[in-house]
Amino acid sequence: MRAMVLAAGLGTRLRPITFDRPKPMVPVLNRPVMEHILRLLARHGFTETIANLHWFPDQITEYFDDGSAFGVSLSYSREEALLGTSGGVRNVADLLGDDFLIISGDALTDIDLTAMRQYHESHDGIATLATKRVDDTSQFGVAIADSAGRIGGFQEKPQPSEALSDLANCGIYMFRKEIFDFFPSPGTSLAAKAGDPDGFADWAMDVFPKLLESDVPFYAHEFDAYWNDIGSLVELRESTYDALSGAVGVERVGETVDGFRSGEAGDDEPDLDGPVLLGPGCEIGDDVRIDGPAVIGDGARIGAGSRLRDVIVLPGAQVPERSIVIGAILGARS
Repeated sequence: MRAMVLAAGLGTRLRPITFDRPKPMVPVLNRPVMEHILRLLARHGFTETIANLHWFPDQITEYFDDGSAFGVSLSYSREEALLGTSGGVRNVADLLGDDFLIISGDALTDIDLTAMRQYHESHDGIATLATKRVDDTSQFGVAIADSAGRIGGFQEKPQPSEALSDLANCGIYMFRKEIFDFFPSPGTSLAAKAGDPDGFADWAMDVFPKLLESDVPFYAHEFDAYWNDIGSLVELRESTYDALSGAVGVERVGETVDGFRSGEAGDDEPDLDGPVLLGPGCEIGDDVRIDGPAVIGDGARIGAGSRLRDVIVLPGAQVPERSIVIGAILGARS
């Protein structure tokens, strides 16, 4: 089964980090979140992969190249204008085969894709949607499914008191090629706005309602593994610290310590708190104290006399001497 990684979005809620980089290149534990996704695909045998690109596409192609360093064979589809969540998939329909996986390149997860594929192959439906139970439905689109898992409707970010389901749609899909029969005709997308191209289409507004209207069976696959849509700075912090604690199974590079102190500690200085991940090539000046949770990026420089707690210092960032930084995300131009 081939896979497509959605990597074309603008990541507006992650600004200012995404002013000069695509959202899939935002680092979690000092590696782009899309790298974690590609390695997940490789572990589960999805080695033939394509990614759609739009915002700073060259950053993605230069980093990942043909994907071989990450265990996959990766090709690209560039979108001059954004085609929407499903329009970009239709744009490469000829390359996806009879059954295929769609996964976001900007969400962090260690979902068991092998189990999802087995479930997808076990039923007669045209699609399988990965779903996870959530406490606060107001932050998610939820799928309403019967006891057999067949989806009968959706709600978009309902308040918990009004929610008919707590199964969040996680944006991870497996489809049979017949799904393209239910796409809107060019120029008829309900989700399109003025200026969008004729090929624009959206799963939630165009395709899934058509499946329901046509009484076509499609199913929810509930999973318990970690998943977080890194759509905001708050969610980036959550995902980074979850990965640092081991709550999600992703690769980490660097040294993890129980807090960090350069120079000699005074007799009355309290113990350090951890964990702290020190990325390769980071430079830390004299008399620096770092309490966790904290991630210091590859090649970052921490000036002498600084005190850091609960911080994410992105790769290449510089912290001036004698800085006090608490609860911040620091970029290269901070």
